[in-house]
Amino acid sequence: MNAVVAAVAIMLVLSLCRIHVVVALIIGAVAGGLISGLSLDATIAAFNEGLGGGATVALSYATLGAFAVAIGKSGLAHALADKALALVGRQDDGKAAGGIRLLIIGLLLAIAMSSQNILPIHIAFIPLVVPPLLYVMAKLNMDRRLVACVLTFGLITPYMFLPVGFGGIYLNEILLANIGENGIDATGLNVMSAMALPALGMLCGLLVAVFFSYRGERHYNLDAIARTERVDVNYNGGTLLMAVVAIVAAFVVQLWLGSMILGALAGFVLFNLSGVVKWKEADDLFTEGMKMLAMIGFIMIAASGFAEVMRETGEIATLVEGSVATIGDNKALAALLMLVVGLLITMGIGSSFSTIPIIAALYVPLALDLGFTPLAIVALVGTAGALGDAGSPASDSTLGPTAGLNVDGQHNHIWDTVVPTFLHYNLPLLGFGWVAAMVL
Repeated sequence: MNAVVAAVAIMLVLSLCRIHVVVALIIGAVAGGLISGLSLDATIAAFNEGLGGGATVALSYATLGAFAVAIGKSGLAHALADKALALVGRQDDGKAAGGIRLLIIGLLLAIAMSSQNILPIHIAFIPLVVPPLLYVMAKLNMDRRLVACVLTFGLITPYMFLPVGFGGIYLNEILLANIGENGIDATGLNVMSAMALPALGMLCGLLVAVFFSYRGERHYNLDAIARTERVDVNYNGGTLLMAVVAIVAAFVVQLWLGSMILGALAGFVLFNLSGVVKWKEADDLFTEGMKMLAMIGFIMIAASGFAEVMRETGEIATLVEGSVATIGDNKALAALLMLVVGLLITMGIGSSFSTIPIIAALYVPLALDLGFTPLAIVALVGTAGALGDAGSPASDSTLGPTAGLNVDGQHNHIWDTVVPTFLHYNLPLLGFGWVAAMVL
């Protein structure tokens, strides 16, 4: 068996068996390295070498977590939750409750999508906004799997379709750049046209999740939520205004210096200077915030080590070449196999941004030989890279929602986030991505 396929399969099976994702990644990486013929020492060395690749991301999330806690101290998120709770208290029939459910879904969707372009803070908003709303959602008997699907859609679809914010990085700086480096003149290619059908597949998955799969009620322990999140936070117009100012400042600094770490630190310092966060509390709050997103950081670090072992085995290319032998001149089969291989690679690496450089060098020459148009190749590689981001246990697009929804221990990462997002997004993305490759 191909070492990459074996490593990803082992990692996924262990995760589904409720083994912690970090442990599953380490075991999968070691197994993949040994299966490929690497010695144990070489496998461990490759894993250790890859760990540094996730350090910057981990530190970014740690500082963003501290910034999120400071915003929470201002009362901004609790003010939003209190307004929603007041609406729930006034609702007197099921129709009104349904309207509030849709209002919360729409609000979370808008914030998630904005976090990719308008205010590119990615998942940092989740531990700020979601936990205070858990009590409201539980009163409405909202299924948290629905919320996970909504958040993941908002985190992924904008970057794979809109060339601004993180989408500008993914579509222009990574996708088109790598397409161009491997033999295609990307000048004049409309990347939004190429990715429109795959994005439509994501939208179809979202609609199914909202109106069919998770429209029913699911009950949660209100006492458990109350113990963790219904803590009184004193807020007023001044603290709320300061929160807005700090968010804007963090956004400006991030765009100016290109660093999420410095942007988050700037916002945190403003909270200190304004008195919203008292100096004597600053150290404890910063530590609390780092703890909040530290687990995501550790998983991202482990995923970087896993990815480095997969690259070191040299069997990613072997996996593609083995698929080529099966394809022959069949374009339809070629498109399907390339998408499936992209799914496997991204499921293991956990990052579509990191997957593109790996697969573009292999896919572009193959697709050109088979007669795919440049636009079809963009759709094929872009979709193959995005596939698995929603359904990977090591993806920040699944880890982020879990971090917000599981603060009271009532939301399982694998079965309540990973499996639902895999079913609702990866499957339609496979189908719509295949159609895009065939018709463009």
